Amino acid sequence: MNSQFGLANVWSQGDIVTKSVALLLLAMSLASWMVIIIKTLDLIKYKKIARAAEDFWHSEDFAAGLTKLGADPTNPFRQLALEGREATLHHRNTKAHLHDALDVSDWVTRTLRNTIDEFTARLQSGLAILASVGSTAPFIGLFGTVWGIYHALLSIGAAGQATIDKVAGPIGESLIMTALGLAVAIPAVLGYNALVRGNKGILQKLSRFAHDLHAYFVTGARITSTGPANVVPMKKA
Repeated sequence: MNSQFGLANVWSQGDIVTKSVALLLLAMSLASWMVIIIKTLDLIKYKKIARAAEDFWHSEDFAAGLTKLGADPTNPFRQLALEGREATLHHRNTKAHLHDALDVSDWVTRTLRNTIDEFTARLQSGLAILASVGSTAPFIGLFGTVWGIYHALLSIGAAGQATIDKVAGPIGESLIMTALGLAVAIPAVLGYNALVRGNKGILQKLSRFAHDLHAYFVTGARITSTGPANVVPMKKA
């Protein structure tokens, strides 16, 4: 055969549409791998934070517990603890707002839920890219294949030669676009599923921590009214 299969040959012989499809698939692949790498690193970080958060309840008081959670502002467990404390203080120290219609339990629950929802949105950011790439890349590759086969058949018809060596080369090169589409889609789908499972585990641990915080602030907390730094021992009297 005179024709050689390969991406280089497809690029050199392809028209503007074929090259655009190839570049689009490349961009989609780069975007999906960037999301997978970044979100995987975030997931590893949050798993370490979740394991460290288990020591929070072994502290003598709330301030010591916050110290064990560290000073990282992106720590969702620390943010939950701070928001819950501030919500409790705010509810107890103010008497002229609409939230006075809610008891402290409902008010703390609302605050903790809002914090979890904000973290969930941040945790799931970027997953839409993986879902879009996984669902559209095979069809984009198939479009490139159909377009390439169409123009290959036109060229063969114009040349008046339909021998197997004239047909196999152009059509085989067009089929590479389908393979590229699958090569882009499969990592995106697998990465999406793995990240969703990892995120679910983190959110479950965060929800359990929020539940424990709710019980602490509503039934076990005895926070003074002089400021958020003045807290009593976490153990009940």
